[in-house]
Amino acid sequence: MTRSRASTAWRAAERRGEDAPVTSTPPVGIRTLGRDGLVVSTLGLGCMGMSQMYGAADRDESLATIHRALDSGVTFLDTSDVYGDGHNEELVGQAIAGRRDEVVLATKFSLSRRDGGVVIDGRPENVRACAEASLRRLGVEVIDLYYQHRVDPRVPIEDTVGAMAGLVQEGTVRHLGLSEASAASIRRAVAVHPIAALQSEWSLWTRDLESEVLGVAREHGIGIVPFSPLGRGFLTGAIRSPEDFAEDDWRRGHPRFTGEAFAANLRLVDAVREMAGEKGCTPGQLALAWVLAQGDDVVPIPGTKRRSHLEENVGAVAVQLSDADLARLSRIAPPGAAVGGRYVDSSYAYGDSPEKAAPR
Repeated sequence: MTRSRASTAWRAAERRGEDAPVTSTPPVGIRTLGRDGLVVSTLGLGCMGMSQMYGAADRDESLATIHRALDSGVTFLDTSDVYGDGHNEELVGQAIAGRRDEVVLATKFSLSRRDGGVVIDGRPENVRACAEASLRRLGVEVIDLYYQHRVDPRVPIEDTVGAMAGLVQEGTVRHLGLSEASAASIRRAVAVHPIAALQSEWSLWTRDLESEVLGVAREHGIGIVPFSPLGRGFLTGAIRSPEDFAEDDWRRGHPRFTGEAFAANLRLVDAVREMAGEKGCTPGQLALAWVLAQGDDVVPIPGTKRRSHLEENVGAVAVQLSDADLARLSRIAPPGAAVGGRYVDSSYAYGDSPEKAAPR
């Protein structure tokens, strides 16, 4: 993986000229995740919402959004085998067909839906089976970044990461990642194989990562890939009432979007909105700029299924925040400011695995 790939999409789009017009949005730049040199676009694109949880899917608009992302220099795409029960990987695979060399492709394994619930499976044999299935759905020969989506509480993480490392040795995976792993899990994982990226929720209204996990990740040279950097859309300022959500939008039942929590969190968003007006940007751009300002090892992956939202997100790269701006935002949204848990099931975050038994 070389630095040249990160800007390939922009140059290719320029060459296509009238056949594929490019927006006026400039390239977003590049950042490096991990110590092994995984170079990605400064901003990524989370693709989950194109297939589940955020209202009705729109295949054509989703494909157009991915293409617009690539043309805008957003070449770091994030999916998972559990999103839409495999549909999302197929969608992403269709979108990047013929443009694979422009993309840094990340996907995940270990979660599946079964009997109305979600099952975590980090067994070594499942690692390989899931990777092979993802490669088929994506229509690619190699996955650039392969995450364990959640730590399995029944399987030692050494066993899981050991199997993932085998995929790297075989050449079907380039880099490894963890998602929502605890500090202890991270330390044990890196003893088996280098970890390029840790994916976890991080935004102005979710700063739990900063208490311990962030420091441990950085201690081991692991890049940070924040999901939901816009607070599941709330920090855009567009959501003023729970009724703004579609009937099939999962946020209707989220702890932070219901009852008194919604009203309290709206006050936080209104303070962000006021500051954004002063800065000449949108609330969402200000919120994303804050995440980007947390370090050159931070690459947020805001999700969207619409080109208009993508373009707004890309605009965040140009928003400059002074030390005074960052201090003000920390006063507006200090750690723990948001009301309500970030998951209905708190065990879904910062997972631990059992200790690996000593050899006899």
